[in-house]
Amino acid sequence: MTKSRTSATPSRRSFIAASSAFAVPFILPSHIWSAETKPNDRITMGFIGMGKQNASLLRNFLYYDVQVLGVCDVDQTRLDVAQKQVNDWYTANPEQGSADCQATKDFEELVNRKDIDALCIATPDHWHAIQTVAALNAGKDVYCEKPLTHNINETVAVIDAVEKNKRVLQTGSMQRSWKEFRVACELVRNGVVGEVKHAVTSFGGPGVPCDLEGEDAEPGLDWDRWLGPAPKRPYSSVLSPRGMHDHYPQWRRYREFGGGGVTDIGAHHVDIAHWALGLDESGPIKITPPKDPKKGKGAVLHFADGVTIEHNDGFGMVFKGTKGTVMVNRRKFQLDLDGETFAKFTKREDGGSLGSALIQTEKAHLPDDRAVKLYKSDDHLEDFLNCMKSRQKPITHEGIGGRGAVACHLLNLAYYHGEEMDWNPDKMTFANGSGKAEWLTREYRGPWKI
Repeated sequence: MTKSRTSATPSRRSFIAASSAFAVPFILPSHIWSAETKPNDRITMGFIGMGKQNASLLRNFLYYDVQVLGVCDVDQTRLDVAQKQVNDWYTANPEQGSADCQATKDFEELVNRKDIDALCIATPDHWHAIQTVAALNAGKDVYCEKPLTHNINETVAVIDAVEKNKRVLQTGSMQRSWKEFRVACELVRNGVVGEVKHAVTSFGGPGVPCDLEGEDAEPGLDWDRWLGPAPKRPYSSVLSPRGMHDHYPQWRRYREFGGGGVTDIGAHHVDIAHWALGLDESGPIKITPPKDPKKGKGAVLHFADGVTIEHNDGFGMVFKGTKGTVMVNRRKFQLDLDGETFAKFTKREDGGSLGSALIQTEKAHLPDDRAVKLYKSDDHLEDFLNCMKSRQKPITHEGIGGRGAVACHLLNLAYYHGEEMDWNPDKMTFANGSGKAEWLTREYRGPWKI
């Protein structure tokens, strides 16, 4: 039996060099950690960027056996709320730690603290790589939200920094820790639906230039620091909402700060397509734009083995093979074999449950002696914490997150420039005279550079 697990740690010279598989770490339930771990042995953490996503991550990490020592945000309101959340937790649970959480607008203060083991980064995308590389170089392990980077050169820099500093990095592509996606990928990898040469992934379109009108400044917000390496522009509450908010801000839509739907949900779905098709240690060799790039759908990634991944409208992810089709999305799953539906849960009206559909599928088509068993993680955060202790590669390590980000950046470049591009995944650069070197990076403002 072959056990499959992505394990490469690419360097600048060889982004996809394969190495021997890492052993899957034994995952201890968090209640066992709490019972056996002394306070001085707890993992210490800091959190950078306290918007909606990191507010959720902070709340979840607090339930594990960690000590949160600091929070950072450039908005005073969000910063105060995050600090209070941590201190209130430790006041109510003094056996878990002390209520003395640092609050700062300067992420460097958390990076430079010797007593912090790991940083959780959930700032806008244009900050990810700068803060991640700084943390890695300071000896910190990192949990960074997806997409891991804002451009391709940043991906190489992050991977180099992980390798150089021998750190653990988990990308926030948590769909790999959801059962419906793992089952779907194992069905494809084990040939249950036959040979699959084409996958369709469905998500929003590419980023657009930021054209928002300026507004009066938000009191307590360091707007220049929010922009950081991005071009100077007036404040907009669309980018950084006023006060506390419970929605995902629209900076993701704009090229200066994100990459539209392609690097938002696309970073999740392309990652799963890579997993299903065995492309974790690979990369496309050609990227073709649609006939009308302005429509923002229809670009295709072509791989050396003839497999293609298309960005278009659809179910979420569709893998159509010679024997059947697997369709998967969040809390949705369908397996069709030989023209008939074997298992399905896409809405309540289907009856049953997602869990029962997955159990039925596993029992019938994924026996214990199947050829390929993928890395099993039931909890993305716990997987990261366990790998910090074991020093193993987590389920979405820097190579996984890096390749997913690069694929999405290449899709966006096809839309932005409307050109077919040849790509060398080993050297992480364009091939055969296509593309332009400046497309791999961006102009950085001020002192913040990669």
